[in-house]
Amino acid sequence: MLRIGIDLGGTKTEIVVLADNGRELLRERVATPRDDYVGTVATIAGLVRDAEAKVGAGRTASVGVGIPGAESRVTGLIKNANSTWLIGQPLRADLAAALGRPVRLANDANCFALSEATDGAAAGANVVFGVILGTGVGGGIVVDGKVLVGANAIAGEWGHNPLPGDEAIRPLCYCGRQGCIETFLSGPALAADGGAENEAAMQRYEQRLARALAQVINILDPDVIVLGGGLSNLDRLYDRVPRLWSAHVFSDAVATRLVKNRHGDSSGVRGAAWLWPK
Repeated sequence: MLRIGIDLGGTKTEIVVLADNGRELLRERVATPRDDYVGTVATIAGLVRDAEAKVGAGRTASVGVGIPGAESRVTGLIKNANSTWLIGQPLRADLAAALGRPVRLANDANCFALSEATDGAAAGANVVFGVILGTGVGGGIVVDGKVLVGANAIAGEWGHNPLPGDEAIRPLCYCGRQGCIETFLSGPALAADGGAENEAAMQRYEQRLARALAQVINILDPDVIVLGGGLSNLDRLYDRVPRLWSAHVFSDAVATRLVKNRHGDSSGVRGAAWLWPK
């Protein structure tokens, strides 16, 4: 079985073709047609057809797509998308019509979590929480190898909960709320506080990340938390944050592991392919 994954980003769209054992047969990326919904659908359909022609020898692959948003369970239309031209559009239905086959969609953070739970840093774990620490802060949940979407299609939207603990200033978030986790733990937030080269800023960041992840542990109790995004490359986090979160977790000991992703920038597109399981 061939699996195609698409990572639909705001500036680039990436495609990967996976063999049944997870081996990459092809990977390409092209510019995303910004502010052009019809062009976006056409670009994805063209990438799929070209990829199948190159590696499939006539075989038709399953298609999964990771998007910077979610599909409404009520309307089937896209919501909460940073790529605003997708909002209110029937993306899954339009892609299925263009490709002549069913298509599966998931939030890009969910795809990241699925990738790392399937054959990445959290392979074999029953409950995985995947965290994106980048320009924004997102999260995804995988239980027994399946993405948890939730009744409102917002499972794992950790970044828009308020940061627990006392903070002198709680910045306004683009979502309209104040003090969201994203406003403290994103890459721009760390840079504004002094950057990764500033020891005091890093200590504040680690304390905040520990408090925020402790909430996740208290609610979800995951076996593994996997970090992705640019800030996941700060190796000190994996040692220091677990030392700090114990003070905030409702348990005598914390068995949850904090690990760095295995697939790096490839995780989102690989996870989209794994939306069709073995």
